[in-house]
Amino acid sequence: MTLPDSALPDTTPARPSFLEKLPPAPRRALISALGLTAFTVFFTALMAFTHEVTRERIQAAAEQQQMRLVNEVLPTEHYDNALLSDYIDADDRNEAHVGRIWRARSGQTPVALVFNTFAPDGYGGRIDLIVSLDVDGHIGGVRVASHKETPGLGDYIDPAKDRDRQNPWIRQFAGKDATLPLAHWAVKKDGGDFDFHAGATVSPRAVTRAVGRAAAWVHARRDALFAAPKETHFNAEGEKQ
Repeated sequence: MTLPDSALPDTTPARPSFLEKLPPAPRRALISALGLTAFTVFFTALMAFTHEVTRERIQAAAEQQQMRLVNEVLPTEHYDNALLSDYIDADDRNEAHVGRIWRARSGQTPVALVFNTFAPDGYGGRIDLIVSLDVDGHIGGVRVASHKETPGLGDYIDPAKDRDRQNPWIRQFAGKDATLPLAHWAVKKDGGDFDFHAGATVSPRAVTRAVGRAAAWVHARRDALFAAPKETHFNAEGEKQ
């Protein structure tokens, strides 16, 4: 019995694939490149997924830390609005390095402005600060948000590091008037109003000047800052955009 041709096994030699046609060295290089590309695509997708999953958690933690510092310079019983949602931004390249500004209100009545600023000239570099200023132009409090000052020496600007727990150095700012001449915003060694620790003047000097400049800048624009719509931006010249 003779089988039809269609039933016979196909003995036609298989055509070599593109990879098989390549010499050994280029073939290995191409395989490595394809593997690296696949790994990169997978890793990028994994990172994007991880970022998406953790983004809200990271944002919540950052807001919690921000709120903790805000509460230290302005107690919650002084206002009743959602403070972190009632803000405007300033270009911190302005003369006082003022950045984000939150507006505290009781009902519709302005209570205080809480703002970020920084001293660019600390001993260890930039010192980030958060300051509150009431509507009468008096400082409610100042806290250091971040710094790189020398442990055990200049880091007493941070009340968490200050050995004087009863009367930390940073507390001197509370009640100070933003309209004081800038010459007063200096340590006593430089003829100003503020105490300092012997042997560590660079950091407190920088913080004191920064707070004085920022308080004066904000107080001078107080009415415009409270009246501006939410998320308004003030440029580096301090003008509303």
